[in-house]
Amino acid sequence: MTGAGSLISANHVYRVAKPDGLTIGHFNGGLFLGQVLGQPGIEFDARKFELIGAAIKEDSVCALSKASGITSVEKWMASKTPVKLGGVAPGGSPDNNARVLKAALGLPIQLVSGYKGTAEIRLAVASGELAGGCWSWESMRSTWRGALDTGEVVAVLQTSYRSFPDLASVPLALSLAKTEEAKRLIRAGIQNPSAFARPFALPPSTPKDRVQVLRKAFQETLKDPTFAAEMDKAKLTLEPATAEELERLVAEVFALDQTLIATLKDVLYK
Repeated sequence: MTGAGSLISANHVYRVAKPDGLTIGHFNGGLFLGQVLGQPGIEFDARKFELIGAAIKEDSVCALSKASGITSVEKWMASKTPVKLGGVAPGGSPDNNARVLKAALGLPIQLVSGYKGTAEIRLAVASGELAGGCWSWESMRSTWRGALDTGEVVAVLQTSYRSFPDLASVPLALSLAKTEEAKRLIRAGIQNPSAFARPFALPPSTPKDRVQVLRKAFQETLKDPTFAAEMDKAKLTLEPATAEELERLVAEVFALDQTLIATLKDVLYK
């Protein structure tokens, strides 16, 4: 169910779907932060979803086209004109990444939002309409593999706590932050939400026994040898989180101090 960076599907699971365990939502968990920040259009309370778990964190990477001339973060920082990055909608990971990095690091960025997804962003980069974008490395290295292998697209910056093994020479955004406020912005606006960015969730009031059945089945699937073989074949990795871990992380978002919340509102929505 596409639309508004998966906001339509999240609202549907919360307000419309029957709480019978037969409808599962898989949407952008960054919307949970959006709720705390008062993002327009949110019609759910993240704390009332019945979370099943997540298969992976959504640690992001910024990749830019060779044609843009930006093949390193140093060249990006020195750019005399804003670099066009693709986005999907307020609250979407590509949008939040771009806005936070511009505010925290002073990178020259022009966010061009409204694309239906990262597939459209990749096409816009190929045509020269955009310079690149910042989203999940797990997705990017699978769906943009050809361009990355040929050097047409270059990964120049990571937003994660630690480097991906295959990007050891690519700098971390946090290491480039010059102030404590900038570091807090990156942690609260990008890194922490990445842990619950791809949750599987059920509507509120789903019977507890069905919730437990699905939570158990989800974790067992992640350990299944056949599933693991499919992941290896697709060159994807697992970094799972249990429902309990997700609930704790969501609770932490709702406990952010008001000063930081006000700053994030300005950065992400103005």
